[in-house]
Amino acid sequence: MDLIASIKKHDARVGIIGQGYVGLPLALLFSEAGFPVVAFDVDAKKVEALNAGRSYIAHVGADRVAAAVARPVPLQATTDFSRLAECDAILICLPTPLGKHREPDLSYVHGAARDIAARLRPGQLVILESTTYPGTTDEEVQPILETTGLTTPADFWLAFSPEREDPGNPTFTAGNTPKVVGGVNTESTEVAAALYSEVMERVIPVSGSRVAEATKLLENIYRAVNIALVNELKMTFEKMGIDVWEVIDAAKTKPFGFQAFYPGPGLGGHCIPLDPFYLAWKAAEYGSWTRFIELAGEINTGMPAWVVGRCAEALSEDGKSVKGAKILVLGLSYKADIDDDRESPSYELIELLMARGADVGYCDPHFPATRPGRAGHPIMESVPLSAEEFARYDLVLLSTAHREFGDPALYAGVKLAVDTRNVLRDGWGPRVVRA
Repeated sequence: MDLIASIKKHDARVGIIGQGYVGLPLALLFSEAGFPVVAFDVDAKKVEALNAGRSYIAHVGADRVAAAVARPVPLQATTDFSRLAECDAILICLPTPLGKHREPDLSYVHGAARDIAARLRPGQLVILESTTYPGTTDEEVQPILETTGLTTPADFWLAFSPEREDPGNPTFTAGNTPKVVGGVNTESTEVAAALYSEVMERVIPVSGSRVAEATKLLENIYRAVNIALVNELKMTFEKMGIDVWEVIDAAKTKPFGFQAFYPGPGLGGHCIPLDPFYLAWKAAEYGSWTRFIELAGEINTGMPAWVVGRCAEALSEDGKSVKGAKILVLGLSYKADIDDDRESPSYELIELLMARGADVGYCDPHFPATRPGRAGHPIMESVPLSAEEFARYDLVLLSTAHREFGDPALYAGVKLAVDTRNVLRDGWGPRVVRA
């Protein structure tokens, strides 16, 4: 195939739609391998930053972006989707949120497919990376592309390859994380695998796009169910006077048959809180009810309310109520040491505490101010990271385990702290309540 030959010579032009936490690392990976890359995004500020060699994602180094745009064959960012016609391979890295009734919202994927269809030409490869339910690639994307009169595999190739980004992970990156790929036909799998094999250490072809789609869902459902399990055990063991963190540390000494998962204040990120419900929705079409997914979702979505209840109990022991109390929430990011607040439980904690009449502030070195757009959430600014500031509050609630929050000196003047991440230690100053 001419495209495979072009891929092997690194002459194939790669277009990547969406320059967020998935698309930008992927664009840099192909650029660093010598491919000509066109990075598409509707956000003009992102495009301007990339073309100026600046990064807007903390864990993606600005030096990598600067190097990519300075190469003899530079990475080019654009809002001009007519340039999709130039691209030999087009990768879709867009969000797949849930609607208000937890139904899949494929509007971004549909929009991208229509943009591609308007410029589709013979010999192009299209790959969907956005997490979704089995059947999306062949039932949703393929028909849109084939409205052009072109068909696969005769004229173009179409595949699904799930993103496996773990923001802030120092060990596994886009390049060394094994890459699963499945086409809507054998030819599409072959071409897509050839593309990824040029930039990734290991590529795993599977029998079709639906297997690849289901693989991503299994990975996230596995985490969601096990996190729900330890969250439920945390609440149960708390009533028994047992420290769930000590139990987990003891259990993980077993060298086989056990993998440690950890409780928290709720689920965050774009994957685990949302993706399992894509399968639950699709399974209902087949008359199958995914009870583990629904139960895990019920437990995990209930954790912020349980944490707020623990805050109320802790304040009550000090003769105070939530109403009128000054409460500081530590961390807006959904996980430690990154600047990603998508679906972060910290927002719900803040909203629940405010609804009960608390005077709430937050501290997060990665977020000087909250981002606009969350319904019902006011714009707030982070308070200074200092012992003097922390001491002004009746209760400090640790929601995200940023490394900055592990400094004992910060808590010297704090009287009461609720810790959802097992960071704080007795003797640091405050009375510590685990939640």
